[in-house]
Amino acid sequence: MTGKLGPDALAAALAATGADDPAVRQGPAYGEDAAAIDLAGSGETLVVAADPLSLAAESVGALAVHVACNDVAASGADPRWLTHTLFLPDDDPDRLRAVAEQVDATASDLGCAVVGGHTEVLPALDRPLCSMTAMGTTDRFVSSGGAEPGDRLLLTKGAAVEATAILATDFRAECLDAGVPAATLDSAAEFLDDVSVVPDAAAVRDAVTALHDPTEGGVTTALVEMSAASGAVFAVERDAVPVRPETRACCDALGVDPLRTFASGALLAAVPPSRVDGALDALDDAGIEAGEVGTVESPADGDAGPGAVRIDGETVTEPPRDELYPLWEAREPEE
Repeated sequence: MTGKLGPDALAAALAATGADDPAVRQGPAYGEDAAAIDLAGSGETLVVAADPLSLAAESVGALAVHVACNDVAASGADPRWLTHTLFLPDDDPDRLRAVAEQVDATASDLGCAVVGGHTEVLPALDRPLCSMTAMGTTDRFVSSGGAEPGDRLLLTKGAAVEATAILATDFRAECLDAGVPAATLDSAAEFLDDVSVVPDAAAVRDAVTALHDPTEGGVTTALVEMSAASGAVFAVERDAVPVRPETRACCDALGVDPLRTFASGALLAAVPPSRVDGALDALDDAGIEAGEVGTVESPADGDAGPGAVRIDGETVTEPPRDELYPLWEAREPEE
């Protein structure tokens, strides 16, 4: 089944990692998307994050850069360097050029340098696969697992920003058939310009206890991962989660829950109550919309335990499968 490994399978994989090294501040762990390595004598920490991307055919190169750089930014660092491993289904020079140009332009926009990688043809694939590793440095590493009881949860931009762009491009015909106006889809396609959280993280990182960028599985998965990493319970109001009109139109048309689908572009932040107004003001000054969506609580008697998320009173303890996958799978020819 396409998609992220479940928590149990991931735990089994992580059990085989983690060789002891005193320089490693943050190694592989559920809910954490980046590693943190102390740079001896410098007072700085190297943040490293890796992610593959294959399914967003129209924008795979651009999204691959953003997804990896977002993980570094959500750890309190400025992304600076990238390595790019690219697998292609054939040796079509136009396809290679298109992906390479997307990667180069997006990296340049973020102030990053592509410093290495690998490219090869793998005929077993039916679309390009980009695996990107991003690196950056910081003097204050921020983990996903630092949220504390009493913190407020902020979300920037809105749910399903990335999924909206994918629906408006890869699934444009289906959206049109379902009644979404062409003008709405044209506007939604431009959401690709909003999937970076590098400026979001830079605006709030000094005020937060924890950061996490929602990706596959959407805001709901990010909440489960962040609450589990923090050993806390998150309480969220669905109506408080921002959802743009274009997102609502595309998701409603194809039966997708905006809180359970690809959400790059949003940043989830845990902020002490005394710093919420300052964080929201900083985001506003940066031209980034944001809102308070919930609170961090200590596990109580009767709770499912740390890692539980209550959304309008419904308790979620497992990350959902992303709701775009059935749409892609419906297109696959039967064997």
